[in-house]
Order: sequence, then structure tokens, then C-alpha cells
Amino acid sequence: MKNFNHRIIDIIILALLDFSAVILSMALSMLIVHTTVHFTLNLLYWFLINLAAVYLFFTVFRLYMIVFTSVGIQDTIRTLCASLCIFCVNVAASFALGKEIGFRSCAIFCLFLFIFALMIRFSKRILIAIRFSYGKHFQKNKGKINAMIVGGGNAGTMLIREIQTTDKIDYLPVCVVDDDKDKAGKNVLGVTVAGTTQDIPLLVKKYRVDEILIAMPSAPKAQVKRIYDICGETDCKVKTLPGIYQIVSGEASVSALREVQISDLLGRDQVRINLDEIMGYIENRVVLVTGGGGSIGSELCRQIASHAPKQLIILDIYENNAYEIEQELKRHYPSLNLLALIASIRDQSKMEDVFRKYSPDIVFNAAAHKHVPLMETSPNEAVKNNVFGTLNVAMCADKFGAKVFVQISTDKAVNPTNVMGATKRICEMMVQTIGKHSKHTKFVAVRFGNVLGSNGSVIPLFEKQIAEGGPVTVTHRDIIRYFMTIPEAVSLVLQAGAYAQGGQIFVLDMGEPVRIYDLAYNLIKLSGLEPNVDIEIKCTGLRPGEKLYEERLMDEEGMQKTPNGLINIASPIELDEDFLWNTLKKLRQAAEEETSDIKSLIAELVTTYQPQN
Repeated sequence: MKNFNHRIIDIIILALLDFSAVILSMALSMLIVHTTVHFTLNLLYWFLINLAAVYLFFTVFRLYMIVFTSVGIQDTIRTLCASLCIFCVNVAASFALGKEIGFRSCAIFCLFLFIFALMIRFSKRILIAIRFSYGKHFQKNKGKINAMIVGGGNAGTMLIREIQTTDKIDYLPVCVVDDDKDKAGKNVLGVTVAGTTQDIPLLVKKYRVDEILIAMPSAPKAQVKRIYDICGETDCKVKTLPGIYQIVSGEASVSALREVQISDLLGRDQVRINLDEIMGYIENRVVLVTGGGGSIGSELCRQIASHAPKQLIILDIYENNAYEIEQELKRHYPSLNLLALIASIRDQSKMEDVFRKYSPDIVFNAAAHKHVPLMETSPNEAVKNNVFGTLNVAMCADKFGAKVFVQISTDKAVNPTNVMGATKRICEMMVQTIGKHSKHTKFVAVRFGNVLGSNGSVIPLFEKQIAEGGPVTVTHRDIIRYFMTIPEAVSLVLQAGAYAQGGQIFVLDMGEPVRIYDLAYNLIKLSGLEPNVDIEIKCTGLRPGEKLYEERLMDEEGMQKTPNGLINIASPIELDEDFLWNTLKKLRQAAEEETSDIKSLIAELVTTYQPQN
């Protein structure tokens, strides 16, 4: 009600200003045509006709519903159309009122009315433009943050306009950079396009820039990464606008500016999935997600919940994780048939009970121990959980007739140097072998690299170390890794289920590997700090089982493309199945008896496993 009253008051004020414009326009037109103005009854009639016409046509063309800070070309066109309609009324009035008014007076009157009406509506933007054009002379701009805008397109223009039209924002745009040479030297809402992205370090010093605001939401990831690298040569804090869909929906504003995230530095676009394919095989199916409370498992549950499963079963040994994702899904999908179970995949009888009771159609096995150094000191636990827990779930999927079984794997399974990677490779071997003989179930594995933002991953650790003042710890200056985001990982897992034919290992094309030291360096720079000055980067040495680089394929594995383009299929390697199952029996016994030769047994199964002392 309060806002409505304010709106009524604004309309009344604007109408009074328009009526004043009518009087002034009439006076000027009469002075130009007749040099003097004499009050007559016909002049009063003309005035009243124009008051009515202005209010009528300005209302019809919504000129009283304008937001002053965003007046533009469309509002100008509407004002012109209203003025032309008023001109037609005036022409008719001139015939009715005689030569005293006249055609010339009507034409000049409507021209002045159009000009004054535009001036009234553009007044706030004109004042803002004047203030920002000569901002250095205004006390109001003291204490503002000097900002460089990267990108002089639509997003950059929207960003500058919002900064200029509110007093609640502490930014002052001092220059724009854009790689379009035709824009060089021109102005974007009064802010000079001072150079290209290559000139950023020089312009930062020239204009005393405090922060760099990147307004290129639709630019390719490789181009954005290049710009981040250039910004890293400065001491400025860097922020970026969100994606193009937020620009279109109007959500892209100064308030939507966010800190640069490491996922922005991957240098590639995120993997996209075919939602129709996913919908087709998940809709109206019973879906089981083991490890459903973890980073990957919980995101799987979110995506699956949005695709109308018949029932979603979350299984996890950690009750807090399971409870959190259960409550989240209940809030967002109140009609979802959801069940959370607390159980360990190591419990064979419990797994059989779950499959017997709920008969899942699709199984995503995301339950695993994944921390490399911890599994080096507890190899027996890695074997019990990763190998035989997976075996329990896979055997149940086959026994109780699940349609699809998807095993979550890792690039650490390729030529592994650590227990965790080796156990994951054994899981791939088991899944392929079981799938080869299964009559009902399609068994596949999904192999991907480090997941940004997952529990225990390197990026949250770096952010925490920076917040605490350092040092940021990197195990080796030259260590490199393939990276992907949680949504990418889940996209791969979901689409692997859609592509499943049995026995495949799906591998994501993750672009070029990233040097961990560079990630740490850029994260410090983009936080507005100086690496090894404000925050030390400390190399601590490789941890047990860690290697300098990861591989996606073994030499024996070929590579086949899928319709996705960024998802590839590794050809299965022929296995001696009798040897596999006999060695697994020995491995189970060794794990249960906590024997010290368990790594040698793992090496017998995974011939490419290279245990490190």
C-alpha cells in the first residue's frame, strides 16, 4: 500500500510537470508565430484540449509508468508517438478554432512539447551522466572504489548503468577495456574505452584501479582464463558477472558480482548433458545411490530428484550426511518418494535385504574411501570398503535384476601408485567381469579427475589457508591434475547410465591438466593478495602414494567417442577371470586378518600398480 501511494504521488508530479510543459510550449509557439500572446477564449479552449490530449495519450503510451533511471530508446519512441497523436488533435482543433491558432502554431507547439517531455523523463539520467562525467569534482565520489570494467558490450553497459544509477554502490567506473578495436577511444555511458585486455596492467596503474570487474558472461572459457591470467599480473581484486541467462533474466547486477572461482580458470566450458536421455531412463524408476550423502552422491540425488523417479533411495553410513540431503530434498521436492537408509555397503546381508525389499532399477555406487594418504596408512580398510563393499552392491544388482549399475571411479585407477587408486582399478575389473556375464544388468564405470569443491579437495583447503593468513601448502611445485566441477562429475555419471551397454568405462575429456602451484598462486592473486609476500606458498613434498601427474587411460585401452563429444569410452581389457576371483579370495582374507602383505596382493591383481615406499 505504501509503494502504491508513492507511485500515485510520482504520477501526479509527472503530470504537473507535463502540464507546465504544455503551458511553456504554447507560449513559445505563439511567440514564434505571432510575436505576442493575447489571452482569448479560443486560446483557453486550445489549452484545455491539449491538457486532455497530453494526459490521455501519455497514459495510453505508458509515459507515466517510466523508471527514470532506465529511460531509453523505446521510451523516446513512445514519447514521439504520443506527440504525433497530440499533433493530429491539434490540427483538428486548428480547423475548429480558426486562424488564431493555426497549423504552424500547432506544429511548433508539438515539437516543443516532445522536447520538454523527453527532457523531463531523461532528467535523472542526464544529471547522473553529468555527475559521473565530472565525478572527480564531486565530494560524493570520494571514498569510492575505482573499478575497471572488462567488456564494453551489453553486459558491461548494464553494469556501468547500474553503478551510475545508485548511491548504494561503492564503485566508480574509471575505464573500460575491450578487444574490439572499433570501440577504442569511445565512451560507454561516459566511461572511456581506454585499451584492450592486453593493456590491463598498464591501465591499472594509469587509472589507479582498485578492482577489476569482468563483464563477459558469454565469452568462451579459454578467453576468460586468459583475461584472469592477465589480471593476475596486477594487485587488483577481481570479480566477475554471472552467466548470460542471469543477464537475460535481469539478475545480472552489481549485487550479482562474485569473487572469481577456481572453476573459472579451468580454461574450458563445462560438460552439458542431454536431459531427454536422462529423463528417459530415470523417470518412474527406483533409483539407489550408495554414498548418497557425500559430495558426488548428494549432487546425484539432487539431479535424480528433479527427473521424476518412482522412488529415490539414499544409502549412507554417515547419518548426518544422509539427514542433510534428505531434508534438503524434502523441502525442494515435497511429492518425491524418498527413503534414507543408514547402512554400510560392507554389510553383505544388509545389502541383500535392501535389494530384496526395494528392487532398485538403477544403482549408482558412490560409496568409497577416497583420501589417498589415509588409505596408504589403512590399506585394509580401503580394500574392505572400496573393493568388497563394491562387490556386495554389484553382486546384489546382478542377483536382483537391476537394469543399470554405475560405478564411480577415478583417474587415479590408471597405473596407480597408491592403494586408493589400485582399489578403484580392482572395482573397474570386477564391474566389467560381472557385467560380461549378467543377463539383466548393464554394468559401467565412470572415471574422472579431481572434483572442485568436494569434501577434502584442494580448493577449500587453499581458501581456508588463505583466510588464516597462510601458508598455502602444495606438495610439489610441478604436480599437475585434471579438474572438473561437481556438476560436471554428476553430468558424466548420469549420462553414462543413459549410454550404458555393459562393460564400458566412461572417461571425461577434461581439457589440459592444471598445475596445482598455479591454482594456489592465482587464487591468492585473485583474493587481492601477493603470493609469497602476503601469503607464502610452501612446498611440503609428495605424500605417500602421490604422483606428479594422473593419466586417464592405460596403454591397452583405446578411446571411442560418444554423441556427447566430451565423454569418451575406454575399451575393456581382457582379464583372466579365474585369477581375478581366486586372488580376490586371498585379498579378502588378508584384509580381514589385517596382514601386512596386502599391498603385494593388490599388486598381483593390478599389475600396473606401483606401490611407493
